[in-house]
Amino acid sequence: MESVKYRIHQMLQSDKFWQFVRFAVNGCLSSAIHYGVYCLLLLWTYENVAYATGYIISFVINFFLTSYFTFRTKPTLKRFIGFSGSHAVNFGLHIILFNVMLQLGVHRLIAPLFVIFIAMVVQFTILRWVFRPKSETTNTTQPE
Repeated sequence: MESVKYRIHQMLQSDKFWQFVRFAVNGCLSSAIHYGVYCLLLLWTYENVAYATGYIISFVINFFLTSYFTFRTKPTLKRFIGFSGSHAVNFGLHIILFNVMLQLGVHRLIAPLFVIFIAMVVQFTILRWVFRPKSETTNTTQPE
């Protein structure tokens, strides 16, 4: 039992753990914005147009939240380019999964929820690398 308590204590002290928690909060907020815009635009346009527009709006908000809140770094052009690249991959994944869900008969109001959940794990992995501070990217091992 002490081992479990010790591991929980270590986890709660880990910056990577809290970074993931902040990522999840940011992801939930960005996903809510994406889904809200999508549902609103469904009143006037097609599913794919509404989905893409919601994604783009949440993308801009997400970049600043990811910089300041999740990874606690300054937004830079280099990070924006990396963020954009990761989101290009993520957007492709979203559109493919979204249309697969629709083809499988998942209701158009439910399909985005499945897609967002699946893509979140992929996105964290990519963004962890993009927003890694320079101190983590340099080799800090000393020769013996």
